[in-house]
Amino acid sequence: MTKGTAVQHDISYSQGFITVLKRDLSIAIRHRGDIFNPLLFFVMVITLFPLGIGPEPNTLTKIAPGIIWVAALLSSMLSLERLFKADFNDGTLEQMLLSPQPLPILALAKVIAHWLLTGLPLVIIAPLLGLLLNLESNAYTALLLTLLVGTPVLSLLGAIGVALTVGINKGGVLLSLLILPLYIPVLIFATSAIDAAGMGLPYSGHLAIIAAMLVGSLTLAPFAIGAALKVSTN
Repeated sequence: MTKGTAVQHDISYSQGFITVLKRDLSIAIRHRGDIFNPLLFFVMVITLFPLGIGPEPNTLTKIAPGIIWVAALLSSMLSLERLFKADFNDGTLEQMLLSPQPLPILALAKVIAHWLLTGLPLVIIAPLLGLLLNLESNAYTALLLTLLVGTPVLSLLGAIGVALTVGINKGGVLLSLLILPLYIPVLIFATSAIDAAGMGLPYSGHLAIIAAMLVGSLTLAPFAIGAALKVSTN
């Protein structure tokens, strides 16, 4: 392959990536409920905890990291099932499988669009909800960093489960069973990092592990998603 041909392929791949990304974002903007439902669920789950366990500040401070991250995890799961479902129903997914564009690149574009629509709003609103839960003042940076690095991992890993169950009617329960075990390490290290920051301890090691998970997911998950889509649609 000549250098010019390789450059043309790179441009073609990037155009396919950008096209899918823009398409998913524009569809989501037309259906704003798909954006606000996970965010509203996130807010509701967090606000219900102080009502359920009482407004005791010390208690809320201890459990705040876990509450925020469990709510983020559940909100991510709530929005995952539609990631490939609409494309499967209207035939777009079949066209993606037949496209000359590499399927992992197109799948990665869809996952990034999903994170921009569901994960990024959680990162933005989480500090406000941290105030409601009396989160330690020196833990906010750790909260933002863990959510910023960890929520993309949730989207990437969750997309593998969605790809495996896209052809199954009412596969939500199976999807939960598939991806919840994959989410547990992210949950453990993220909450540990926030706890450590709240006690004034270094948390760079926890954050580095989550970042390693993100790099590994970005590298391997698109290929796993592509393979899963081919298996589940045949």
